[in-house]
Order: sequence, then structure tokens, then C-alpha cells
Amino acid sequence: MHRRILPESRGMLFVFRQVEVHAMWMMNTHIPLSVAFLDANGVIINIEDMTPHTQDTHPAARPAKYALEVNQGWFKKRGIKPGARVDGVDRAGPAQ
Repeated sequence: MHRRILPESRGMLFVFRQVEVHAMWMMNTHIPLSVAFLDANGVIINIEDMTPHTQDTHPAARPAKYALEVNQGWFKKRGIKPGARVDGVDRAGPAQ
């Protein structure tokens, strides 16, 4: 929250305690972001574009272990779609 800039090659990884249907929202976030929900194996379940300063919820399409937020359009520019695997999320450590 309150983020005003996110460098192009950076993202924010959320590690959830439980694998379940999680949702993200953008209240108090100033930049448009895309979120990819990932299962416990790092496979992208779905990708949602999010609008700044809204309370719209953007849920995972099925239970997720991780969410990866990047600048809006980052996944699309690279042709990354649901079903792609994100390597390394298992090294992120436990949920805080």
C-alpha cells in the first residue's frame, strides 16, 4: 500500500499462510498493477489487472499459495499467461 513507483524489473511477492482463494485490492496504492495468483508449485492460476485507489477485489480463480504483483501489463508484454510456471517462489520463505 502507498506505493507510488515500482521499477520495471521488480515485483512484490506475497506468501500466504494457507492455500485458499485469496484476493487483492488497491486502496491507497497509486500505480496500476497486475497480480498473478500462483499455486503451491508456482504455476500461474490467473492474472488480474488492478486499478489504483479502488476497493475492487481481485480474487484467485482457485486456491493459491502466492500472489505476484508487478506493473500493469508486465505479464502481457512478455506473453506470460496462466499455466506458466514461476521458478524460485519456493525459496521465498514462509508467510510472515
